[in-house]
Amino acid sequence: MSKELELLSSKVTAGTMTRREFMSRAAALGVTAAVASSMLARPAQATPIAGGTFKMGIQGGESTNSQDPASWASDVPIAGGFCWGEPLIELVHDGSLKGLVAESWEGSDDATVWRFKIRPGVMFSNGQEVTSEDVMQTMARHSNEDSKSGALGIVQGIESMRTDGDVFEVTLGVGNADLPYLMADYHLIIQPNGGFDDPTAAIGTGAYVLESDEPGVRMVFQRRSDYWGGDQTEVAHYDTVEVIVLNDATARVAALQSGQVDSINRVEPKIAKLLARAPTIEVLSTKGRGHYVFIAHVDTAPFDSLELRLALKYALNRQEMVDKILQGYGSVGNDIPINAAYPLYDETIPQREFDLEKAREHYAKSGHDGSPIVLRTADGAFPGAVDAAALFQQSAQAAGIPLEIKREPNDGYWSEVWNVQPFCASYWGGRPVQDQMYTTAYLSTADWNDTRWKRPAFDDMLLEARAEIDEVKRKEIYSNMGRMLNEEGGVIVPMFNDFVDALSTNINGWEANPNGPQMYWQTVKYTWKA
Repeated sequence: MSKELELLSSKVTAGTMTRREFMSRAAALGVTAAVASSMLARPAQATPIAGGTFKMGIQGGESTNSQDPASWASDVPIAGGFCWGEPLIELVHDGSLKGLVAESWEGSDDATVWRFKIRPGVMFSNGQEVTSEDVMQTMARHSNEDSKSGALGIVQGIESMRTDGDVFEVTLGVGNADLPYLMADYHLIIQPNGGFDDPTAAIGTGAYVLESDEPGVRMVFQRRSDYWGGDQTEVAHYDTVEVIVLNDATARVAALQSGQVDSINRVEPKIAKLLARAPTIEVLSTKGRGHYVFIAHVDTAPFDSLELRLALKYALNRQEMVDKILQGYGSVGNDIPINAAYPLYDETIPQREFDLEKAREHYAKSGHDGSPIVLRTADGAFPGAVDAAALFQQSAQAAGIPLEIKREPNDGYWSEVWNVQPFCASYWGGRPVQDQMYTTAYLSTADWNDTRWKRPAFDDMLLEARAEIDEVKRKEIYSNMGRMLNEEGGVIVPMFNDFVDALSTNINGWEANPNGPQMYWQTVKYTWKA
């Protein structure tokens, strides 16, 4: 009984249970009000417990996963990558930036030249000290189109690079005040010689070193004793971290409930409230920029028809999806990847409403021959993706649109379906600023342009916005970009999702981070509860 009360008390401390609820549960266990109150009054121990193994059960892993940061497209490789590697800069939960491999940075008045001072004494896990040359080579590799890097759209704006002692200097073709945010991209993990020698070697500056890797199954990491960020009294409190691939939602929850793992991502909204009732589990939700999408290649028939794309957009009942798929853990989308969580968001862009009559009109104008329009999906595309596709199919058929669902296996989905097939379900975790989101997925030259959206006018506006210092003018440009994408783009955004995670109540240190699930994979910040 005392153990159960301690777990309940920890929920009050974490803010996931009210004092009144605790007192009621304690009374049900036969504990007097005086004893229960005394438990809440006990001071928390300040020193976290170090050691042991922290196990993360994660959806988003495949047998095709690689340790090459250029290829990371789902949660498992990103979670593992942040164990062994670090970019120049970290995105902090409050929207600010913190130096990692870069100690400091500064830009020219027109934001065309940026200088990043490399932190002294930072060592790679192979014992080699990080240099500005390693940083420059990292950026050079990701700007090479042969690398197929997810960061290609970001680094292609670099006109020239050079090193100056311990400084890495970048000159941009067009000024960009957001460049430090872009340098925090998870693909841009700093590697020895930029990873040219072996991009899959998993040698980086992170707090852990990769011990074993079974793609699609698990990764095991051991704590480094020479981590530049500090010892177990400060960071990297665990001796071992295991990243375990659990693509099945039921299996993830069962593993957490049985204590086989200490945390899981992607708790399905339909069970989140029920799971939160478990005395040993905390369910934690974070609002942010993540969004679930249906993506169509605008250069491939029948999706090269604007009228057909508009028909599909009007045939989507967004509120129904938020209610039934997200169970309220999110908000309605508007066929652009930007919401109110972004700076300079234009709230006056009209919300596209569910309208079967308009859907019928646009479908008739498209001249489509009535053959099945195939939408590919999988459980791993996003939580509830198969059910969301079924809802889409029902509403589309009500408008006379022959939408057909093809369910794909989870394994291989991100290599064989997403960014390959012309119409599929997917998700984006969002980015900290509009420039990065648009640059990563909507710039004509971006490797991850998964809708094949290639519009010179859009590209020109993106470059213009980067160079614009006046925020009023910059907001207007972003508004025009959003309106253009909303009307003409191949992305259908039914909803912005909250990140819903679950942790054992034995875990401390969690804080909401809108940049991604599980505190944006900052394992070094978790600790055992004392």
